[in-house]
Amino acid sequence: MDRYTVIRSQKPRFSFRVDKRSVTVIGILALLLIVAIVVSIGMGSIRIPVSQVLKSLVGLGEGSDQLVILQLRLPRIVVAVLVGASLAVSGSILQALVRNPLASPDLIGTTSGATAAAVAFIAFSNGTYSIHWLPLVALVGGFFAASLTYVTAWKHGLSPFRFALIGVSISTAMGALTIYFMISGPMYLASQALGWMSGTVYGSSWNHVLSLLPWTLIFLVITMVQARTLNAQELGDDVAKGVGVPVERKRLMLIAISVALAAAAVGIAGGIGFVGLMAPHMARKLVGSSYGSLLPASAILGALFVLLADLAARTLFVPLDIPAGVFTAAVGAPFFMLLLYRSRST
Repeated sequence: MDRYTVIRSQKPRFSFRVDKRSVTVIGILALLLIVAIVVSIGMGSIRIPVSQVLKSLVGLGEGSDQLVILQLRLPRIVVAVLVGASLAVSGSILQALVRNPLASPDLIGTTSGATAAAVAFIAFSNGTYSIHWLPLVALVGGFFAASLTYVTAWKHGLSPFRFALIGVSISTAMGALTIYFMISGPMYLASQALGWMSGTVYGSSWNHVLSLLPWTLIFLVITMVQARTLNAQELGDDVAKGVGVPVERKRLMLIAISVALAAAAVGIAGGIGFVGLMAPHMARKLVGSSYGSLLPASAILGALFVLLADLAARTLFVPLDIPAGVFTAAVGAPFFMLLLYRSRST
């Protein structure tokens, strides 16, 4: 049996083995996220001491504190964490498939498709249907845009470069549709649509948490199981085929997972941008490029970004509640330009 046959016979399996440094970094990031959650719960127009926050979380706090924490702030914070983790992992998957650290859910039209569908729903439903249908509508829009990108880019297989190029075109077209839907609907709904497009977790409830939590957890677990496949995909089609990965089938499945995570997040929180770009890139600097470590690190960093952006949104300009997407864009746009400059230099 020659060496090539032996390599072909080695089916990729998920492995939990990561180096000690990565485990330490992930542990520190998780601890920072927990601290940020506790601090964020206590901050707002009504300041609550950390001791009271901890008591309220275990049911021993004062009635007024428990009301503010358990019914108003905690659902919003949990949604921010889930949205950030979903967008970050979605971006991580795309960066492996496209083999470009600049890839993000915006690249294949997922975010813009979900946004266009949601804005159309807001503009034309005119209150006829419940706003609780919005996440499902956004999910359908995200899948439609990503499917259109995939089908258009297919030609005797899927070239990552062609996929990315057509994805940018589809994303631009969906952005134009969004503007059209905004100006075509009733004017009084334009401000509501604009606020949602900016990206916000304002008004999140436990119903939103229950809608997003199972979806996010299931797809995060599936993605972790595919960590080794992502490692192989990032090295190129020839290498992936050499170790026995069914490239096109796995690529289609992973794209679907990426779209599902991003579209669900957009459906709940609107167009929070750059998280899927920044979190995986920073995670790669911290734990390396192995997806066994990169995925959990990206998820934690994404959750931390959106959580801190929302914290700034609701505390810096009281009594105004600024969309969290404004702050992620304020950080993400310069970050993206820096990456572009470095890639140009290299």
